[in-house]
Amino acid sequence: MSREDFNQNWSYRRKVTPFQELGGSQVPAWTPVTLPHDALIEADRHPDVPGGHTNGYFPDGAFEYRKTFPVPEDERGTLAYLEFDGVYRDAVVTVNGALAGRHPYGYSRFVVRIDPFLRFDAENEVTVACRSHLDSRWYTGCGIYRDVHLIRKNPVHLAVDGVRVTTPDVDDEFALVEVTAQVDNAGTVAAAITVEATLTGEAGAEITRATTPMTVLPGGSDTARLRMLIQRPRRWSAETPHRYIARVAVSSGGRRSDEVEVSFGIRTVQVDSRRGLRINGNPVKLRGACLHADNGPLGAAAIGRAEERKIELLKAAGFNAVRSSHHPAGSSLLDACDRLGMYVIDEAFDMWIQGKSDFDYSADFPQWWERDLAAMVAKDFHHPSVLAYSIGNENPETGTPDGGRWTRRMVRVLRDLDPTRPVTNGINGFVSALDLVLDGMRQQRTASTESAPTDAPTGAGVNGMMHQFSELMGQITASPAVTERTQESFAALDIAGMNYGESRYELDEKLFPDRVVLGTETWPTVIDRNWALVQRLPHVIGDFTWTGLDYLGETGIGLIRYADTANEGTGFSPGYPGLTANCGDLDLTGHRRPVSYYREIVFGLRTDPWIAVQPPRNHGRTIAVATPWAWSDTVASWSWPGHEGDPVHVEVYADGDEVELLLDGEVLARNLIGTERAFRADFELTYRPGELTAVAYRSGEPIGRTVLTSAGPESRLALTSDRDVVRADTADLAFIEIAVTDDAGVVQTGGEREIRVRVDGAGELQGLGSAAPVTAENFGTGRRHTFEGRALAIVRPTAPGKITVTVEADACTPVTMTVGVVPPAVAGRCSSSRGRP
Repeated sequence: MSREDFNQNWSYRRKVTPFQELGGSQVPAWTPVTLPHDALIEADRHPDVPGGHTNGYFPDGAFEYRKTFPVPEDERGTLAYLEFDGVYRDAVVTVNGALAGRHPYGYSRFVVRIDPFLRFDAENEVTVACRSHLDSRWYTGCGIYRDVHLIRKNPVHLAVDGVRVTTPDVDDEFALVEVTAQVDNAGTVAAAITVEATLTGEAGAEITRATTPMTVLPGGSDTARLRMLIQRPRRWSAETPHRYIARVAVSSGGRRSDEVEVSFGIRTVQVDSRRGLRINGNPVKLRGACLHADNGPLGAAAIGRAEERKIELLKAAGFNAVRSSHHPAGSSLLDACDRLGMYVIDEAFDMWIQGKSDFDYSADFPQWWERDLAAMVAKDFHHPSVLAYSIGNENPETGTPDGGRWTRRMVRVLRDLDPTRPVTNGINGFVSALDLVLDGMRQQRTASTESAPTDAPTGAGVNGMMHQFSELMGQITASPAVTERTQESFAALDIAGMNYGESRYELDEKLFPDRVVLGTETWPTVIDRNWALVQRLPHVIGDFTWTGLDYLGETGIGLIRYADTANEGTGFSPGYPGLTANCGDLDLTGHRRPVSYYREIVFGLRTDPWIAVQPPRNHGRTIAVATPWAWSDTVASWSWPGHEGDPVHVEVYADGDEVELLLDGEVLARNLIGTERAFRADFELTYRPGELTAVAYRSGEPIGRTVLTSAGPESRLALTSDRDVVRADTADLAFIEIAVTDDAGVVQTGGEREIRVRVDGAGELQGLGSAAPVTAENFGTGRRHTFEGRALAIVRPTAPGKITVTVEADACTPVTMTVGVVPPAVAGRCSSSRGRP
């Protein structure tokens, strides 16, 4: 009947119960907010908060959201549902004070029926309570951080998630499209109805249609099945993301009682150990990135444009696949992957029975796992981008017979719900044998405390132990003990997902010739070796680096720390005010880091070299901590005022034999590629400003060049918006990059300065941040220091009109930018492109 955006006109506050208020607690005022929203991202961070570096020193808390809305009398007799794409966490939904539903998991979509509790011809109040507390190993945020929709249905209707479109037989000439539609009759008499399905292209031109009559008894449910052919189908893939639309309608007595629109893609997925992964019959190697859920300055808020921009940036950087780590992806992210062309491994859980944090989902897993898997499948079913399901990540159970049983149970449920997609699991052999490893550590400490590495981090959990044993992890993962322990869990999967398990790739080709392997999580520092294995071994279908985009929490796992400052933190963390992991190919604002260009060259997608410079101030300093997640401490800059005449180390990435460096046309050196590292040439130079040019050669012939130019002394502010016009809806944003440059537009990467941002007109500042991995600054104040000369302002439209953004900084002339805001493309009641009414 209708599906409405329900994101507007909410308010939120920290939760105070009546008993707490009775005891003297002050009740906070309600703050208006538009969803999606993260209640924690603007909170003050402290060094002593629970969770500490794991969640970026953000506090935890309990919050409540509320919204009032009218329900007219003519809605009496209809059914109403609230669809939450994600609430973190332990959501409790009440309507007019009555419990309507609850959902403990913070990452799965859930639907709550609310019509039994509504008052007609009156205002109604819905509240959502939620909380976060020591329940994750990264920053989760808290609140209604994904979209909410209000669904209304007539008594005779298509069930929520009741339409399924499959393509069981596809070739170049025809695609057989099968539509099943579950019809529910909540009325008191039998309903004689007609179910009609219409297939169209994305532009709306009708291709074919089919109808069938059926009778549904009162209080009953039945399923219609319609089969149609599409001639010369256009296939969906990451390179050709073509989609079709199925409109399914229910009519009775000439009146339409319900209609659902489903967007779907036609594509086939095949995988085996001899021919690898094939999409539509074509071999594909997955160039993958793991992704946590946050959106940097927005926190966990999964606003549609932020999810879309994230995929745009990753695709432009050479990735063709993402893995949602370690939780089901939101609908907005999957919508973007469908439109833009990005394969997805959608992951269900980070923990099963064995917990990883004090109050995590493991306590709810035994009662809720099957419902949460069903919710993931219902959300994903019509997204052609979803290539496979993952049931977990580094679960210690996978090294036990009980873990094998749980694996088979979950795989069986997924195959029953959706037989069209393979199932994997991110298994870490080191973690699967963690009891043996810990026992060995205890024995070693007992035998000789002096034998422990003096530079090994302590108190850093699993990630810290991985660093301590980084040189041994390959041996442990490929050991006979791990082979035996994980065999039962791997055998139940269609694809053996391996986290940091590249030492098994060649071994498993011999031990398990029918095993298909996927690097579900890998060190970014070994992409050259890993990608060579992926290309050479047919049973290895791809590599997913940790990570594609920097994220909040797990602070410092990719941060290089030097001996003269290493005592300021614990383990891999630099301590407070550490903010981000600092290990993404893209930084927190979406700017590509040097490792991104190195990876693009390794993938064979870039012929021009890339210049990365280690800041002269760090030359000669002793590195104390550099985990396998940490790339070299480099910046793509040749602007180092105050370091003229100082030594400087330069890295040039290229797929060739040699690299020649020139400064202002003068040849400085010509070095071989691969002497220190594959695809890299290294240079020791003396810094002086000018134009630094790198020319890559293969067999004596130039194949590409890149130039870095030193910035001049004059400073100005430069603003660049991702779009000139945005929509006045709850899904759109404008991302405005702020840079401090010279008069020629060259970014001044040093000398960070505070910028101040003001937004006027038809919008508001949703967040202001930089890529700084260590900072105490708040994303919500409108003031921020640049990092490497850059910052990012995110503006949210509030109404049609114009948004004026003004940016100021000391010693710079203020600059303004105008962004137009147009009305939403579709207002009010609308049909869904994700298969719901």
